[in-house]
Amino acid sequence: MATVILLRHGRTSANATGVLAGRTAGVKLDAVGREQAVRAADRLAAVPLVAIVTSPLERCRQTARSVLDRQADPLPPTSLEKGIVECDYGDWQGRKLSELAKEPLWSVVQSQPSAAVFPGGESLAGMQARSVAAIRRLDAEIEAEHGAGAVWVAVSHGDIIKSVLADALGMHLDLFQRISVGPASLSIVHYGASRPDVVATNTDSGDLSWLRRTAPAADAPVGGGA
Repeated sequence: MATVILLRHGRTSANATGVLAGRTAGVKLDAVGREQAVRAADRLAAVPLVAIVTSPLERCRQTARSVLDRQADPLPPTSLEKGIVECDYGDWQGRKLSELAKEPLWSVVQSQPSAAVFPGGESLAGMQARSVAAIRRLDAEIEAEHGAGAVWVAVSHGDIIKSVLADALGMHLDLFQRISVGPASLSIVHYGASRPDVVATNTDSGDLSWLRRTAPAADAPVGGGA
């Protein structure tokens, strides 16, 4: 099986000021976010990536460029994928989180996200369905082209990555708020014939060179393995 590394974009000024940026154009990494993206890219430099796939939004494309800049030749191809773009928050987009927390929908988003539909936007269930479908499709295509040991990166957004991880963990969407995905964090998933294998979540440090040496997992070792 191939391995996908889910990379959230670095911090933006919207993140820092508590604004729900959503799909607003022109939202870029701030100084902290650029440093975070470089640190993530430095970790990924030890891994020969076969592809970098990114949400079309600027903050993700900036983060992806940092990753590409630190890859050795031959450089992996980079492509845009609308299926992993930020959730369409509709009328909530561009508003302060402190204001949104007073809306009746806020408690639904927190406790029953599968029932949450953003006014003028999409549902969280719809967001999960299209992002999971995109990641699984891309993973299968990359494995078919590059083999079972291939490692690739998907650069996306917090709620997108949380929803993909929830699916991989076999969690109901109503539990996905239990997952944390920080700016420029890396989460690692193997998709297999029988089930996904969630190797890591929300990491912001640590050596990743083992990814180029480890054979793809098969059956889960009884007792946890070595």
